[in-house]
Amino acid sequence: MASRTEPSGCSGRGGGGAPGILPLPPLLLLLAAAALVPRGDGQNLVTEDVTVVEGEVATISCRVKNSDDSVIQLLNPNRQTIYFKDFRPLKDSRFQLVNFSNSELRVSLTNVSVSDEGRYFCQLYTDPPQEIYTTMTVLVPPRNLVIDIQKDIATEGEEIELNCTAMASRPATTIRWFKGNKELTGKSEVEQWSDMFTVTSQLLLTVGREDDGVPVICLVDHPAVKDLQTQRYLEVIYKPQVRVLQNYPLQGLTREGEPLELTCTAFGKPQPTEVKWLRVDDEMPQHVVVSGSNLLINNLNKTDNGTYRCEASNAVGKSSADYMLFVYDPPTTIPPPTTTTTTTTPTTITDTTATTESAAHGFTRLPNPAEELNYGDLSDSRAGDEGSIRAVDHAVIGGVVAVVVFAMLCLLIILGRYFARHKGTYFTHEAKGADDAADADTAIINAEGGQNNSEEKKEYFI
Repeated sequence: MASRTEPSGCSGRGGGGAPGILPLPPLLLLLAAAALVPRGDGQNLVTEDVTVVEGEVATISCRVKNSDDSVIQLLNPNRQTIYFKDFRPLKDSRFQLVNFSNSELRVSLTNVSVSDEGRYFCQLYTDPPQEIYTTMTVLVPPRNLVIDIQKDIATEGEEIELNCTAMASRPATTIRWFKGNKELTGKSEVEQWSDMFTVTSQLLLTVGREDDGVPVICLVDHPAVKDLQTQRYLEVIYKPQVRVLQNYPLQGLTREGEPLELTCTAFGKPQPTEVKWLRVDDEMPQHVVVSGSNLLINNLNKTDNGTYRCEASNAVGKSSADYMLFVYDPPTTIPPPTTTTTTTTPTTITDTTATTESAAHGFTRLPNPAEELNYGDLSDSRAGDEGSIRAVDHAVIGGVVAVVVFAMLCLLIILGRYFARHKGTYFTHEAKGADDAADADTAIINAEGGQNNSEEKKEYFI
């Protein structure tokens, strides 16, 4: 509260006075004179500053503590008497008496204007007289809050300029920007015209396709008004957004002999005018059926492998999406192995029928961004293939072991028969010459005669 104590007389008393002031009647002059009689100390005036919005009602109060029936009067900024006790000398019907007593003088002012702003004085006729002032502040809300946009229709990625202007406010306003619920930062300039302020805020905004249809809000912070705002909706054009969807097969791999159906979806602003299919780095196969945004291959084969592209265009530009096709071999069945039996140890090898993939099993087709592979099905097929491979491996190992055992048994039989057939006797030449003797004595003599040549005798083994 701003306050000041000054000695002052009551203006407008007597026969003359300022224009617009009625001369005080004799009774009031007597009362005023009586009020100047010393009443003692301890009198105090109390008031408060007033803030009011233009066009509304302001209330000014002059209060006395420890009243002793001293006279209270209210003066305007030109020090003209508005009210002397409960009498209004000023010819301004906007001032109305709200309350009058020995301890308070309360006055209202309707339809407040900027010209009413200033200091109003409360006077108490004591010895010495007391005076205190209250300050009236008049607020003026901004008028004609408008948003000016550089381009009504913006292209994706373009930077546009928006300006928001709040005219003729008091004091100057603060402008805030919002895009949807997100607050943005602008650059403000303030111009002053007499006692009024005009504020212009500039916002530079780079727009994207997600900004289409989003409101840009200009919000004013001002003590005279709440929730004052204006908005403009952005209109953004952008090139198509393209996706490729696999309609069939819904899940799993694309296999030879099966059909394939793809659909191309394109959204843009404006809506795409042309959608076409092509095969990257190769010509489109003759058996491929293209109908608008759909592509159909009734019977897949290895020659269909490649990248298929869907292109869509509008007035803004062209976009595309690719689908990479890899055709797998159809499922095959491995025949069961035969049963082998030997004469010594019969060995039976049995195997169950297994289904496996082709030699190209290790390759996977790269999925299109709009297509999701069913990895659970792939895992199940791979697990089944691995089980089939393990069964085949066990069958091969069992066959090899049986052949080796059979060969060893045959070799043992052959060797046994060979040794049995070549069982012989040792022959020597020690009795050589005795074969021709007539009797035993002669044979012994002939044999003994041969001892001289014993070093030439040899033994032979057959």
